[in-house]
Amino acid sequence: MDSLKYNKIAAGVLCAGLLIMLFSKIGNILISPTKLSKNAYPIQVDKTLAQSSKVDSKTLVEPILALLSGANLEAGEKIAKKCTACHSFNSGGGNRVGPNLYNIVNKIIGQADFGYSKAFKSLKGQWSYEELNKFLYKPNQYVKGTKMNFVGLKKVNDRANLVAWLRAQSDTPEPLP
Repeated sequence: MDSLKYNKIAAGVLCAGLLIMLFSKIGNILISPTKLSKNAYPIQVDKTLAQSSKVDSKTLVEPILALLSGANLEAGEKIAKKCTACHSFNSGGGNRVGPNLYNIVNKIIGQADFGYSKAFKSLKGQWSYEELNKFLYKPNQYVKGTKMNFVGLKKVNDRANLVAWLRAQSDTPEPLP
């Protein structure tokens, strides 16, 4: 076995790398590409169509309506334990850092006896299953300027389980869609 075998291999690899660098430099000198002042094949786009078809991908949230009928209430209760530091869920329970969420499904948004932020007070509508889903996905995106420090639930099954559990926290739960 040759004692300089590994040195020869390293020298070969080094020479190959140097040759590649040399040929790329020579190629850049021989052929210098120039930028065109305008596209060779311009594509005409109707501006009104382009503006009307914009979809904000941040607001697209997977729907949970189909998952509600098979949702796991025990899993929803476990997820709700993350919320108990700020919210209560019992009938007649008082507000904490956040409002009491008993019977929250189909309540008017921001109308409970609680000191909501201006961002929450400006919202219109009810806490439907769809609105709860959007809110629980990313609360700070749903209500820009909210005081709530919750990142959200990314998994669609977690949101479905929690909304189903919230639905059950009522004297007369709202019917499923």
